[in-house]
Amino acid sequence: MSDDDHGHDHSHHDAPTSRRARSEFEIRAMALEAALVEAGRTSTDAIDAFVEHLEHRMGPHHGAHVVARAWVDPAFKERLLADGTAAMAELGIAGAEGDDVRVVENTDGVHNLVVCTLCSCYPWPLLGVPPIWYKSFAYRSRAVSAPRSVMAEFGTVLPDDVEVRVWDSSAAVRYLVLPERPPGTEGLSEEELAALVTRDQMVGVRR
Repeated sequence: MSDDDHGHDHSHHDAPTSRRARSEFEIRAMALEAALVEAGRTSTDAIDAFVEHLEHRMGPHHGAHVVARAWVDPAFKERLLADGTAAMAELGIAGAEGDDVRVVENTDGVHNLVVCTLCSCYPWPLLGVPPIWYKSFAYRSRAVSAPRSVMAEFGTVLPDDVEVRVWDSSAAVRYLVLPERPPGTEGLSEEELAALVTRDQMVGVRR
């Protein structure tokens, strides 16, 4: 997809959610939880179990593990780029929303950005629950029409000679960005490398 701006207005600021918005979201979530429990629709134990599942069975720590392994193991990296789902399974990572994951690699000359223009398809086993900004209409539309402007809102400004490729996730296929390994990390362990990887890098809004 093109990274041209096409004259669109870039004033819609829907990058990382503000602290106030997060607080309002948390209050609403707590109120909804209390209402569901009071109505007998669920229990606090069930909610706690679901939250634990989200935190431990899926999340960006899994994606970071995949990235770090690719950085230290060229053979695994080759398998990952050829068949992301199968390579993930080698590390015990699988589950709903991760049935067909394709991994796209950042290089010196290419930067990848992931979006879902129709809704919010996302590789949950690797990245967890999609952030609010990823699901917003502003991100879903502008990531395609003005990806450089969107990334700039996250602090990512790329040289003009770097090609930007935008990948549209769907119910059939989801994408994960394999960031470039940072320079000067040759002496770090796989665990230490994984600690450097963030969700935003694996979506592509940060480099």
